[in-house]
Amino acid sequence: MEWHTKTVDDILKLLNTSKNGLTEDEAEKRLKKYGPNLIAKKRRLDPFKILARQFTSFLVLLLVFAAFISFLIGAELDAMVISAIVVLNAALGFFQEYRAEKALEALKKLAAPKAKVLRDGKLQVLDAEKLVPGDIITFEEGDILPADIRIFEAMDLKIDEAVLTGESIPSLKITQKLPERTTLADRENMGYSATVVTYGRGRGIVVATGMQTEFGKIAQSIQKIEEKPTPLSIRLRSLGIWLGVLVLSFSAVIFSVGAIVTKEIYESFMIAIALAVSAVPEGLPAIVTICLALGVKKMANRNAIVRKLASVETLGCATLIATDKTGTLTKNEMTVKKIFVNDKVLEVTGSGYEPVGKILENKKEVKKSKELSLLFEIACLCNHASLKKDKEWYVVGDPTEGSLLVAAAKFGIWKEKLEKDYPVIAEIPFSSERKMMTTTHKIRGKFYSYSKGAPEVIIRNSKFIAENSKVNKFSEKEKEKMLKIVSQFASQALRVLAFGYKEVTQAKDISKTVEKDFVFVGFVGMIDPPRLEVKEAVEKCKQAGIKVIMITGDHELTARAIGKEIGMESKYSITGAELNELSDKELEKVVEKATIYARTSAEHKERILEALRKRGHVIAMTGDGVNDAPAVKRADIGIAMGIKGSDVTREASHMVLADDNFATIVNAVEEGRGIYDNIRKFVRFLLAVNFDEIFLILSAIVLGTVGIIEGGIILPLLPLQILWINLLTDGLPALALSADPYDPRVMERKPRSRKEGIFHKMLLFILIAGLINFITCLTIFLFGLEKFGTGEFGINKTRTMVFTLAVFFELFFVFNCRSERHSVFKIGVGGNRKLLLAVFVSILFQLLVIYLPPLQIAFKTVPLGLVDWLIILSLSSAGLLVLPEIFMK
Repeated sequence: MEWHTKTVDDILKLLNTSKNGLTEDEAEKRLKKYGPNLIAKKRRLDPFKILARQFTSFLVLLLVFAAFISFLIGAELDAMVISAIVVLNAALGFFQEYRAEKALEALKKLAAPKAKVLRDGKLQVLDAEKLVPGDIITFEEGDILPADIRIFEAMDLKIDEAVLTGESIPSLKITQKLPERTTLADRENMGYSATVVTYGRGRGIVVATGMQTEFGKIAQSIQKIEEKPTPLSIRLRSLGIWLGVLVLSFSAVIFSVGAIVTKEIYESFMIAIALAVSAVPEGLPAIVTICLALGVKKMANRNAIVRKLASVETLGCATLIATDKTGTLTKNEMTVKKIFVNDKVLEVTGSGYEPVGKILENKKEVKKSKELSLLFEIACLCNHASLKKDKEWYVVGDPTEGSLLVAAAKFGIWKEKLEKDYPVIAEIPFSSERKMMTTTHKIRGKFYSYSKGAPEVIIRNSKFIAENSKVNKFSEKEKEKMLKIVSQFASQALRVLAFGYKEVTQAKDISKTVEKDFVFVGFVGMIDPPRLEVKEAVEKCKQAGIKVIMITGDHELTARAIGKEIGMESKYSITGAELNELSDKELEKVVEKATIYARTSAEHKERILEALRKRGHVIAMTGDGVNDAPAVKRADIGIAMGIKGSDVTREASHMVLADDNFATIVNAVEEGRGIYDNIRKFVRFLLAVNFDEIFLILSAIVLGTVGIIEGGIILPLLPLQILWINLLTDGLPALALSADPYDPRVMERKPRSRKEGIFHKMLLFILIAGLINFITCLTIFLFGLEKFGTGEFGINKTRTMVFTLAVFFELFFVFNCRSERHSVFKIGVGGNRKLLLAVFVSILFQLLVIYLPPLQIAFKTVPLGLVDWLIILSLSSAGLLVLPEIFMK
């Protein structure tokens, strides 16, 4: 129902109610029919579901299968080690996501718990959830509207609807019906659930409750949106499937060939399983989780609460950030920026509600001015707002009036002192018809009326002008000049208020004569200013190849002015009305041209994002208002504001900014890129040093089968030795790589493509490293069998050398995995103390395995001599020859 198009009498008839409200019996019936006035919440993830989600990765399932098979064939130690890795991975992921959910819960706030309702003709205070369509409610300054209402009484009523529409200036309300095509932001005869009354009072008819409110419709729409997998989860799933298919294929071939040639089915099965265990990088899922968790911890320290681990990495491939204006790019705190007084334009420094700044004329501070003092005196006394400080400065009341108090305080004039000295004697409240407000005060023995309002009204009703400490006649020519300056202010998206005064003879019946023949004093221009750090953040995005667009419910002129100030100046912008005229295909053609979208609704935002997605963008959407929630949910990475953000938007998001700082997003992008770089580092390290083991075992099987190796098939590595390599000497350096310092130029390159695979430019590097490792291990394997024989000691000595060579090759090779552009010879071995420690610990543990008797028995190793070590170190140092500048192109 288009309630804004109906008269009040029509709505009363449609809802079968009256201005005296419903009876209690009728309200009870309607409550049963419509249900409670509550937003139905999608059931939050419980701990069991969060835990279960940790086991959905294909790689993890592959490890579970490997552990199960190991247990079946009697390799209990292998099974326990693999199971421990799976449990560690699940625990890390669970605790991080559960902690994020708890942190999000802590941000929740109560919306509108009470309502003042007329029932049986009597005003009652009820729980808001008991409201029904047809109820009559009253509200005043400071109240949060508990439902959608059609306003039928508005006494100087202003409502802040930024949470729903993105409009930074409170909406002045009326009671008349409006045209059908009036946009949500311009429906001045409506009040919406969760919006705040900032000025005046009013009454209205409840027309929608619960999920039928505009707030509820948005909540319902985001609950229907299915979450899409992140780029990282897609890549890791592809990697897991690729590894699984490859490993199972090789294992099947080995089992078949071995069973046919040797007729030993059980032995062939054991060899196939050993091969499978050797190929699967058991530590990979856990290290990915740890890498992401480290990134999440860093982000939490920088006020970003990440709800799902993989969301951090998704930011790393974002190509576009779509941001709301009010409260995200701007402070959502109206600020006076310019003042016209005494025929001069003055600049006001500082932003927001903190009364710190200066009044400047030609860049010099103005410390004394009779006319400026008078202007601020009027601005403070003709004002219902108040400026207060808790931990931070804040405004109680209308933000526009609050900005006047802040500007006055910067000049040393405070409302509290003025009100004490010159209390209000009479008042004519603001009205949309008169477009001004007037108060009367006794000042130094005389009565004065102080007025503020629309500049064209104050100027038109002025007969005199205050300038140069005198009061002169205000000519029509001067009035035209003033109006031109007002237009210049307005063209800069400044909201303009003018001030005048008049000496009166008495305080009684003052409203009949006071609002004419003013002495004009001046006017101010104010705007909701951008956050100080936003301009630099936008510039960083440009350097990183990330496009930033603004999608706002505010006016086009205001949006363009803010855009210009923060480095988002655009020759092409699109309004909501223009979007309505474009088909989806037409929008897709022009969507790349615009960087500013103004007067948009929630539906417009979703259309814009869908058009951008079709153009191949990975989209990060920031927002705080309820109107942002659907787009935040649909974005590849949705970012909500923690302080001023709505509960609905936080529920829809992937990440919450606890400090509402847009610049934190850029830090998150940098973190995401760095995390993905580190994931690629240890992926290429683990795969390069794992698949050589496949070919080593395969070669041994083939050579033993054809008789080149005496004694038949001899495995160069035992399953437990392979697990030791994969989990410890692979795992520790790989884990250290996950904490490797990020490339300082990570934000100077373009975002990677959504289609770019995790093996991008690294396949040759992996193959060369694996080939060199395979050749060196096979060489020492054949050399050892030839020198030491195929008896039990000879085989154990040979395996010990192969085992140790494989470990030390990896420990040399890992230093060439730290960069995609430079080898260890250029970047050195320093820079990552964790990696040096990991290499040292890995060497220590390998020595223990070789020389400690209990471990010798478990791993079937024998002590190595000096000559053995010289051979091993000379061959394993070949890992330093796999140069990324050659093989990563």
